[in-house]
Amino acid sequence: MPNIDSPFGLRPVRYTSGAPYNGAVNAYSTAAGDATAIYIGDPVIISGTAQTIDGVIYQDVDQAATGDVIVGVVVGVKPDTRDSLIYRAASTQRIVFVADDPNLLFEIQEVSGGTALTANDMGLNANFVVAAGSATTGQSGVELNNATEATTNTLDLQIVSFANRQGNEIGEHAKWLVRINRHQRANQVAGI
Repeated sequence: MPNIDSPFGLRPVRYTSGAPYNGAVNAYSTAAGDATAIYIGDPVIISGTAQTIDGVIYQDVDQAATGDVIVGVVVGVKPDTRDSLIYRAASTQRIVFVADDPNLLFEIQEVSGGTALTANDMGLNANFVVAAGSATTGQSGVELNNATEATTNTLDLQIVSFANRQGNEIGEHAKWLVRINRHQRANQVAGI
């Protein structure tokens, strides 16, 4: 049975130690001047600015692009009204919750097309592909790029393992467990 094509970005699953993800996050803000929407599952970077909101200082984040040093993945957006969107709309100031522990493993869907990854690709590195998220579900469109796997450790993600579960098969749209290679909180040169 073919895998379902349902991108969701990066979803925290567990720590590299094997412990399950416990929902730990840190709060960041987004600047109203940032014209890119941020969805649940989007990798983000520290933008180099900060804001004081209700007496609390938050670092600002922006959606990450391939090759960026990533601080983590958005797992939630603080509602500011009862009718708030579940994602961060473009050009709005919001507080976002980011899974930013450098020891987290994330599940991600492989892109359509190209040559599907195989079990032999575990341990290699690959980039992600940024795609628009869904305004309906609030989920990211980011996927694992199956055309970039290599030993190069500066690629965005390390392919740790196949997401072994019923309904997931090697091939197009397969789900994989990955870790962030270039993480802002782990062995990176200071600076933005």
